[in-house]
Amino acid sequence: MTDTASGCPAHAGSRPAAAALYGQVLTGDTRELYEQLRAEHGPVAPVELEPGVPAWLVLGYRELLEVTRNEECFSHDSRRWRALNEGLVRPDSPLLPMMGYRPTLLFADGAAHRRLSRAVGDGFARLDQHQLRRSVAQLADMLLDAVAGTGRAELVQDYAMRLPLWVASRMVGLSDQLAPRLIAAVNGLVDSGDQARAANQTLQQILTELVRQKTATPGEDLTSWLLAHPAGLSAEEVLHHLVVIIVAGNGPAANWITNTVRLLLTDTRFRSHVTGGRLTVDAALDEVLWRDPPTQNFPGRYATRDVRLGNQDIRAGDALILGLAAANRDPAVQPPDGRIVPGNRSHLAFSAGPHTCPARDPARLIAHTAVDTLIHRLPGLRLAVPPEDLTYRPSPWARALTALPVHFTPTRTGGAP
Repeated sequence: MTDTASGCPAHAGSRPAAAALYGQVLTGDTRELYEQLRAEHGPVAPVELEPGVPAWLVLGYRELLEVTRNEECFSHDSRRWRALNEGLVRPDSPLLPMMGYRPTLLFADGAAHRRLSRAVGDGFARLDQHQLRRSVAQLADMLLDAVAGTGRAELVQDYAMRLPLWVASRMVGLSDQLAPRLIAAVNGLVDSGDQARAANQTLQQILTELVRQKTATPGEDLTSWLLAHPAGLSAEEVLHHLVVIIVAGNGPAANWITNTVRLLLTDTRFRSHVTGGRLTVDAALDEVLWRDPPTQNFPGRYATRDVRLGNQDIRAGDALILGLAAANRDPAVQPPDGRIVPGNRSHLAFSAGPHTCPARDPARLIAHTAVDTLIHRLPGLRLAVPPEDLTYRPSPWARALTALPVHFTPTRTGGAP
């Protein structure tokens, strides 16, 4: 096993050696890493999220369902996280933006989660799907107009990282004039660079002002619906959930778009679709969710007691990471030939149990419209580099291409040749 690290001292003598779930091992095809872990440890494997910070990666499909459905033994509240409470996680750790506690539905259990989840779910259910599709198509055209005449584009930065954020800004009721500031702030925050703190302050200012405006003058948007929901969310709770909707929702949507375009351009079963073949964009979207999900791992659950899971002894306070990509490839649930059955959406790309993503339907609509608009607007679309030169960000969470450069036949604005 490569890139191994010693087990946490607190587990000395009982915890198996842990694999590093960080660094360059994550920049290529991670399937080999997960299959090695499965072969060595079974459906639950010891990992380190950064040096000296232990966790368990849940690789088994059935085990992942158990963890996501059993809130009595596996809590979402990261204040239970023993490694954090014992000082193993440094204050400036890059793990904290994902795993540090916030008063949102992502960190709540039981009745508290149901209250928050109902408000967010009801808000998404009120979205006009036809209007949403039109909005996505309009914004996609606007972004593609900027590159259509050049014959080349870098689809991660030019398209995928901008489109879902612009759509989300409209969803929550921001004006199009503020959308570029929102996009810059979120991208600065996600990049975790020197400007991350300033970007976070800008984002907080934009959303705080939005909540203030919508409290005074409600509209037909998610912010107003959350403020008015019978669950009685406070202004602070609404603000935190807007951050979740905008920040946590953008990366997976962008990755879903780019991973699907990559599949369409590199897999012979799908490549013909770009030139009028039979396989559909929906089939490609589903294939990605099974084989290359935009979120490969997701934190976290925290054991409320000592339990045994997948032949491993889990201690109270241990962090468990949901191995969404690995669980989808669990041999115990795969068909003998390994092929994805068209229309089978029993994958775990949106997690499972009470915390299944409440935005999965609008996310699919956004991704489908984004990909469909792209391949129709850019004729002769093809990769500008060999497929093997494509690389991924070294993130334990996201399956995110660093870049997706393409060439195509130049067209005038509006798609005219």
